[in-house]
Amino acid sequence: MELPRQDPDQLLRAIRNDASTKKSGKLKIFFGYAAGVGKTYAMLQAAHQAKERGIDVVAGYIEPHARPQTMALLDGLEQLPVKQVAYEGMTL
Repeated sequence: MELPRQDPDQLLRAIRNDASTKKSGKLKIFFGYAAGVGKTYAMLQAAHQAKERGIDVVAGYIEPHARPQTMALLDGLEQLPVKQVAYEGMTL
């Protein structure tokens, strides 16, 4: 038994409609003139607020500069593992 062939134009419309309903991610950039002005701290606070609203949050690379308050904000956030790369006899 042969199945009826679907209309290719109808399939294309369905794909376009499905693609238009999906939302893209957002990129938020935190600027600061100098080290120690609170960029990382503000970013991590915003990440926790977004997570509380049900938004999926993943931290890439965070340099806490050994600040206890900043390091404490990392708790509860998913973090990507740091990739180690061999370069000229060293591991970076």
